[in-house]
Amino acid sequence: MNTRPPPGKNLLLNTLSEEEWQRLSPHLECVDMPLGMVLCESRSPLTHVYFPTTAIVSLLYVMQNGSMAEIAVVGFEGLVGISLFMGGESTPSRAVVQSAGIGLQLKAQAIKDEFSRSGPVMHLLLRYTQALITQMSQTAVCNRHHSLDQQLCRWLLLSLDRLRSNELVMTHELIASMLGVRREGVTENALKLQHAGLIRYARGRIKVLDRPGLERRSCECYAVVKQEYERLLPQTLDF
Repeated sequence: MNTRPPPGKNLLLNTLSEEEWQRLSPHLECVDMPLGMVLCESRSPLTHVYFPTTAIVSLLYVMQNGSMAEIAVVGFEGLVGISLFMGGESTPSRAVVQSAGIGLQLKAQAIKDEFSRSGPVMHLLLRYTQALITQMSQTAVCNRHHSLDQQLCRWLLLSLDRLRSNELVMTHELIASMLGVRREGVTENALKLQHAGLIRYARGRIKVLDRPGLERRSCECYAVVKQEYERLLPQTLDF
């Protein structure tokens, strides 16, 4: 791969200088990310980092009994696999494609070598890691203190921000799995949002009709995460 990905595909890659891009581009490979694809498994050694472009990836914590909950979501703004350059080599979470699309994968050694240069890429990756940690922390707070209605609004907004669209292909069962709640609860609250004219749900597709209204109905957790990403990361993509 010798040329840059088209503008607006991945924020972190889009931010690289020409020199940095020339170092990394030979090691990047475009990959399909079908729904349900596991990019990394809990406590397994990581071999690549992944830069989603049109896909969304959920970072999930899976309990011993098989139940799970989403701790963060990653899209075109970031990457999957921060443990590689943070020195951990593996992570207790699982990364699963939540919305099908494509992305770019980079071999483990390439990202480690670039991070070890202690240059602009290292600082960019550390700022992204801080933003991701904020999302994880705010998700934990939200799940503990806010209603399912508010959690669902937050989750929809965060997912849509990373998809550059106003529509998600997502079943109530999958959303319930992401949030760690019962499907009936998601269905009940999704119907409330639909009756309020905020979304339209049909055949596994959720379309946002009134985004400002959805933001007002969400708790403060969405705004905290959004503001932190905007503060820490360059907002240079052409939408």
